[in-house]
Amino acid sequence: MAEISTQESSSENSRARWTYLDKILNRPGPFTDPDAFIPGTKESVERAKILVIGAGGLGCEILKNLALSGFKDIHVIDMDTIDVSNLNRQFLFRASDVGSYKATVAARFVESRVKGVKITPYCGKIQDKDEEYYMQFAMIVCGLDSIEARRWINATLVGMVDGSNPDSLKPLIDGGTEGFKGQARVILPTMTSCIECQLDMHAPRAAVPLCTLATIPRQPQHCIEWAHIIAWEEHRKDMTLDTDDPEHITWLYTQALARAAEFNIPGVTYSMTQGVVKNIIPAIASTNAIVAAACCNEAFKLSSNTNPFLGFPGTENYMMYTGDESVYTYTFEHQKKDDCPVCGSDTIARPITVSPSSTLQDFVDGLAERPEAQLKKPSIRTGSKSLYVQSMESLELQTRHNLERKMSDLVDEGEEIVITDRAFPTQFKYKVVFGK
Repeated sequence: MAEISTQESSSENSRARWTYLDKILNRPGPFTDPDAFIPGTKESVERAKILVIGAGGLGCEILKNLALSGFKDIHVIDMDTIDVSNLNRQFLFRASDVGSYKATVAARFVESRVKGVKITPYCGKIQDKDEEYYMQFAMIVCGLDSIEARRWINATLVGMVDGSNPDSLKPLIDGGTEGFKGQARVILPTMTSCIECQLDMHAPRAAVPLCTLATIPRQPQHCIEWAHIIAWEEHRKDMTLDTDDPEHITWLYTQALARAAEFNIPGVTYSMTQGVVKNIIPAIASTNAIVAAACCNEAFKLSSNTNPFLGFPGTENYMMYTGDESVYTYTFEHQKKDDCPVCGSDTIARPITVSPSSTLQDFVDGLAERPEAQLKKPSIRTGSKSLYVQSMESLELQTRHNLERKMSDLVDEGEEIVITDRAFPTQFKYKVVFGK
């Protein structure tokens, strides 16, 4: 009898814990359209299988928030291991966890604190998984620090959409932070503006002149860039650099450290190497918390229908936050682009301005810095010939001579070129416009 009484008490406590959630789910919100939205039930949230990509500063907050919001079936992907530098803001980790995989530790910690939730970790890259894997989830929430990874999952989800199968459309909720600034956005693949449509809002950093890197480095960052751009090409050009691979980062760190010693430049660290190579901006815990909360609110609204979600077609789909001076948020609709190479029309090529007197090498180098492109390892072809191919060594050798030729000798104005990059599961179509 005592055992039954204990079980009943435990059950009552569990129900009491989620009373606040029932109140939210069972009443209309202030902006609810009664004709379009029906208040949800707790079961709709509990049944939703949700994927979190990233278990770092944002990911830790997202996992905690989703579990406390009533989601019961959560999966998480992250390939990184825990570093001492993570402990100041990635609060699911302890000093004893250093060296362990983030996804596993984060999953077990949240499970131990929130009873009834099941979190399944995967310690690896998002590229390891196929479309069938992503098809099982109701939605995907990203807490990534990499534009390349965002573009990959965005292109993958857009490619999965099958008009005859409504379940193939997987909402993508993306959060990102940069110091005191951040953003949260909801993307409905093929229906609303996607990450590729919004790429020019994330302009790449200005490049350091190669002459500085090669001859007179003055800062530890210059030594790291030298290892990243020059040393890797000299010693490992046959291997694609993976900035999420600890072995690759360690190699760059070792090279940069030796370079710094040669020029008596102090300050090169493993953490700095990661930051420079991946363009990581120092994170602030409070910004992570605010942006993660915004993302999880959208996940909750999508699952429960208690309120219109950010990104409902024809409404605002992008929230910007800044804490630089006081606290300020702004939401707006980022419109879908017809010439987007991922979600736009296949028949429309995006214009790209090219100097006719510049070489193909200049064009290739510039693609990494163009806000609308940001392609680091491009292969380029026209409708009739390959101009330059980096994906295969034999083809690279055959097309390398074109790098020294002028663009006006290789393409005509108005001609379409197709650019591919091994980092992205899509091709980019451009129309050449000659200019300065």
